[in-house]
Amino acid sequence: MQAVLDRRPKLAALIAGFLSATGFEPLKLWPVTLACLALLILLVERAPDRRAVLARGWLFGVGHFTLGLNWIAHAFTFQDAMPHWFGYGAVVLLSLYLAVYPALAALGAWWLTRRFASGRTLPFLLFLAACWIASEYLRAAVFTGFAWNPLGVIWLPTGIAIASTLIGTYGLGALALLASGVLFLAARRDFKPAAAMAAPLLALALWGLLAQAPATPAGAPRIRVVQPNIGQDEKYSAALEEAHFRTLAALSGTPRPAPRLIFWPEAAIPAYLDMEPAWRARLAALLGPGDLLLTGANKVYYKQADKGGYSETVLAGANNSVWIVTPDARLPARYDKAHLVPFGEYLPMRSILQPLGLSRLVPGDADFWPGPGPQSLTLPAAPGRPEMQMGVQICYEIIFSGQVVDAANRPAFLFNPSNDAWFGSWGPVQHLAQARLRAMEEGLPIVRATPTGVSAIIDARGHVLRALGPHHAGFLDGALPPALSPTLFARLGNWAAFLLLLLLAGLAIATRGSSR
Repeated sequence: MQAVLDRRPKLAALIAGFLSATGFEPLKLWPVTLACLALLILLVERAPDRRAVLARGWLFGVGHFTLGLNWIAHAFTFQDAMPHWFGYGAVVLLSLYLAVYPALAALGAWWLTRRFASGRTLPFLLFLAACWIASEYLRAAVFTGFAWNPLGVIWLPTGIAIASTLIGTYGLGALALLASGVLFLAARRDFKPAAAMAAPLLALALWGLLAQAPATPAGAPRIRVVQPNIGQDEKYSAALEEAHFRTLAALSGTPRPAPRLIFWPEAAIPAYLDMEPAWRARLAALLGPGDLLLTGANKVYYKQADKGGYSETVLAGANNSVWIVTPDARLPARYDKAHLVPFGEYLPMRSILQPLGLSRLVPGDADFWPGPGPQSLTLPAAPGRPEMQMGVQICYEIIFSGQVVDAANRPAFLFNPSNDAWFGSWGPVQHLAQARLRAMEEGLPIVRATPTGVSAIIDARGHVLRALGPHHAGFLDGALPPALSPTLFARLGNWAAFLLLLLLAGLAIATRGSSR
């Protein structure tokens, strides 16, 4: 191992990055991730110049993202307009870009340590944790952002994840770097600073293990989450449209005396509900007097286009939406997805890329349009159920820490309809893990409905109370878990992570004279 580090540091960085991704779902080998980060610390500390630092940090990132995002290749098998083999190339190309962010974190920490702390070890570890916060925030923001699998997700199997209520997911990533720094210092027998860094981590772990979600009260609203197990290869089949509806209807059950909230997945039905009263009547017929249906369905827009001397109505664009359907076939509110997936729901630079044979992964020529952002929808009251506010985050939106709740109108819970049928075996469980962190950060329960799994009811502490695994048709019945009071992170948002960044940077400067 020592020989590889000395003679092949770039190869060591690439391998360490690859293995570090095993800490995420479905493997959850988070101690391996911490060990690999400790190796990155060693490689960066030994780097002779900034070019070597950048190369080692970047290669670590290439390995890390290539394994962690392997599920993206699976999505290309459902789009015949693009070559299926391109999915593997897309994973590598995306990883080559995303690797820039850990490289920048490594370079920033290396430069700050030499500028302000004369290259000392403890300040370097603190600077690296601070720079990691900045790099992950940038990754979630630049070019519309791609926040999938932030490092803090590895803490979910441990009590340390509770710190997300204070410092958010990006702050959790910094704690992972600090924990790796403890391993690094302990390996060097530098036990005093290692113990000082380990103490708050152990305290957080203990707090997380002891923290409990509030009990669900007896009168909580009743919910049913429907998972029809309709695969992506069948979803857009006109011949199967009626069979799909019958499946959704059967799994929704018959009306009961107690009012229910019934949750269907993203884009569950092909109808344009505001334009098709017959479809609204079909849905309303499934509902009891106090029931509400929350379902995914598109909102479309048309325009007049000149077709060689005559005008024709053509599709201009669409919203990926969630609608509220009442027993009397009304549509009192809808939410339009705001954070769209590049190349999935719209094709960037369409005028350039479409002539090259590229298309978006969701079938259709017109792009989806973004909605206004997080907002709470009012669910009408019924006997036995008060009026309440529901937040909505459709699929991909739930991965963006600090961007999921309308702070001015805090909801009672979040609804996260999704379609993870694209994403193989790794993508759906990684998506669920990130939804769990949103629940913890905001102190809100989350209801997830997906066509093929994983559908789940998540409490305000991020615990999965009930779930339907991949490729099973079924439903989840239960009571809606209660919300907690707004957490510190819910009040501050990602400013909490920035405050931690400043604290770490200040500690790095303050300790520059007390470490080797």
